Parts: sequence; C-alpha cells; structure tokens
Amino acid sequence: MFEWLFDFLDRGGPVLYAILLVCLFLWTLILERLWFFYRSMPKRVISYKRDWADRSERKSWTARQIRSYMISQFKLETQTWLSFITLLIAICPLMGLLGTVTGMISVFDVLAVTGTGNARAMAAGISQATLPTMAGLLVALTGLYFKARFQRLAQQGQQKLADTLIAD
Repeated sequence: MFEWLFDFLDRGGPVLYAILLVCLFLWTLILERLWFFYRSMPKRVISYKRDWADRSERKSWTARQIRSYMISQFKLETQTWLSFITLLIAICPLMGLLGTVTGMISVFDVLAVTGTGNARAMAAGISQATLPTMAGLLVALTGLYFKARFQRLAQQGQQKLADTLIAD
C-alpha cells in the first residue's frame, strides 16, 4: 500500500527519514493550532466576554488590570507553539542541505571507487542528494504558509477580544 513512500524514503537516504519525522511533528502542531483557532478560540473569547460582563464594575484601576490580564492570557493562548513551529520550519531546509551533502559524499565515493563517471552507480547518490533538499524545502514552504496564517489569526483574535472587553 505504501511501497511508493518507502521507496521514496530509501532513495533519499537516512536524512529523508529525519525530515519525515520533523514533518510529522510540524503537521501535528499545525493541526493542533488549526483546531484551536477554529474550534477552541471562539469559545475562549465567549468565556472571557462572559467573565468580563459578570463583573459589577469595569472602570477602576483593578478592573483595568484584570482586563489587561485577560488579554495577556488570551495572547499567550494564541501564541502557543508558534515559536516551535517557526523553529521546525527553519530546521527543514537545513536538514535538506545535510541530505545534499551526504548524497554528494556518496557520489564522490562512487567516483573514487570506479575512477570514472559510472552514471548508474552515481544515480543513487544524486538521488540521495536532491530528494532531501526538495522535501526539506517543501515542508518548510507549507509550514511558512500556516505560520503566517496563525500569526494573522492570533492578532485578529487579540484585537477582537480587546475591543469587546471595554469599560462601560
């Protein structure tokens, strides 16, 4: 069923397995953030609104500090995992570069052993050099899209909450 995937991973070398592991972890975090922004965040906003509306007074210094605390707490909730997602996105192209270097080492080993350009023998090394680079860049590009989207959703949510928690 997944023979094509294992064949692809084998042709890309051991670095491609590491990129796959990073990719799975990155997409786990992306799916968690998608769930948060589209399912949990609206409920959290309603909860903060209700807590603010239940206050008897909303104009004192203490009330303003509580409002500031609520907005800060919400900001922390929206920023969860975003820095780690950024880190994983930055790691992917570097891992692809590592795959390129290891693949080229394989090509040079073939050249050292055969002494001439045996194209069939070098093909595995060239494949091992290019596939991790492509995979690392592809994972990073898809991650960048979602990172930008999550930052925009976080800012919009924070602004919406700040606008709704106003003093009467």
